[in-house]
Amino acid sequence: MFHFKRNLPHWERALRIISGIALSWLAFSGQFQGMLNWIIIASAVTMVMTAFVGFCPACAMVGRKYLDN
Repeated sequence: MFHFKRNLPHWERALRIISGIALSWLAFSGQFQGMLNWIIIASAVTMVMTAFVGFCPACAMVGRKYLDN
């Protein structure tokens, strides 16, 4: 099993969950259609998943680290 060191602080994880829920509501409200709607859904899923795992691959690629104090 893979183990990733968390690189997201707790406040950012909460913000990502809230943003993911807001994007999901936006996507399923019917305001957007087609490819843009799918991009919004993918963004929402990515935000929520990275928040629950606590690890963001994009942040890791740029060298971002989070130290639990």
